[in-house]
Amino acid sequence: MQEVSNELLEQDRYLLYIYTPFCGTCALARSMLDKIESVHGQDVFYAMNASLNPDFMQEYKVESVPCLLIKEGGEIQDKIYAFKSIGNIYSYLMEYKPELFIKS
Repeated sequence: MQEVSNELLEQDRYLLYIYTPFCGTCALARSMLDKIESVHGQDVFYAMNASLNPDFMQEYKVESVPCLLIKEGGEIQDKIYAFKSIGNIYSYLMEYKPELFIKS
């Protein structure tokens, strides 16, 4: 998982995992996302430390961490706060990143 950059935040499409370093629930959520990336053999998500980006948090009204912020078509489509399970995250990936499921 790559740390987010200003250039990425200007793109029209991304999956952004927002966390704080000492949050236990964030660590659990990250392990789920890491497993998904491991299965697909590629970076799927970008990461952002909420503590270092208070302006972003306020501008996009991120209510808590962990948060998976989904931007599609230049608009925020969803903010997921309850990760629940890897299967739950996959349900969002099927909608917002279907190319992960196309066999070549």
